[in-house]
Amino acid sequence: MTERSILRRIRGVDTSDGAGVKLKRVIGQPGLDMLDPFLLLDEFRSDQAGDYIAGFPEHPHRGFETVTYMLAGHMKHHDNHGNSGDLVPGSVQWMTAGRGILHSEMPEQEDGLMWGFQLWVNLPAKDKMIAPRYQDIGPERIPVARPAEGVEVKVIAGEFGGVTGPVAEIVTQPIYLDISVQPGASITIPLPEGHAGFAYVFEGKDAEVAGEPLARSEMAVLSRSGDLRIAGRDTAARVLLVAGQPLNEAVTRYGPFVMNTPEEIHQAIADFRAGKF
Repeated sequence: MTERSILRRIRGVDTSDGAGVKLKRVIGQPGLDMLDPFLLLDEFRSDQAGDYIAGFPEHPHRGFETVTYMLAGHMKHHDNHGNSGDLVPGSVQWMTAGRGILHSEMPEQEDGLMWGFQLWVNLPAKDKMIAPRYQDIGPERIPVARPAEGVEVKVIAGEFGGVTGPVAEIVTQPIYLDISVQPGASITIPLPEGHAGFAYVFEGKDAEVAGEPLARSEMAVLSRSGDLRIAGRDTAARVLLVAGQPLNEAVTRYGPFVMNTPEEIHQAIADFRAGKF
């Protein structure tokens, strides 16, 4: 049986976004500009209101998808197509921006822990101008697999352990798993052949990934063939495991717009200024 290995290790870089929200940027930084089809991965975590209270006021997107996974805290979202809601702890929002959307994400609390992830997933050229859509998924809809003693896997997208995640109809065929492992417990996870993937330890001191220790706030870029083994070490840990089908297309980025050519970026800016989103 082929096993996946770690190709690179990346540590998150402290930065800020939106109206000054402090976060740790893992993908989309100088050390790792992108991991096709993934354009950005941010972890935001703070119990200091000043780090997050200003939130992410209304801003545009075109040409890709944003995935928000809340671990703690509440985030109110709203867009210019009339969609709104409250992202509660354990919930996921998979937003396909397509041809254009204006949305905001603002904290619904003034104190307490705010913690979660935002992932950007590219769209292929043929889908960049599709109509925007949301998949808002409450925590009660996310199935949990318990494939071994001391292992719990929340299946957000893809299939594992006989359960299928609620996120559907995503062109990159993503796998998105939240894996909890107790000390000494282990699990082997099959991943689609050729999928690009990463593992990120976000709770606990460290975990064993592909036979190597991976520390808290460290991401492993994985090889593209075989299964992945994850095990607990001295303390319990949680690992975010994400994989997707690479698009292998040209990428041209400008802030919140991700297209294939500079001309398409110029058109996106013009459309935004003309109020066509």
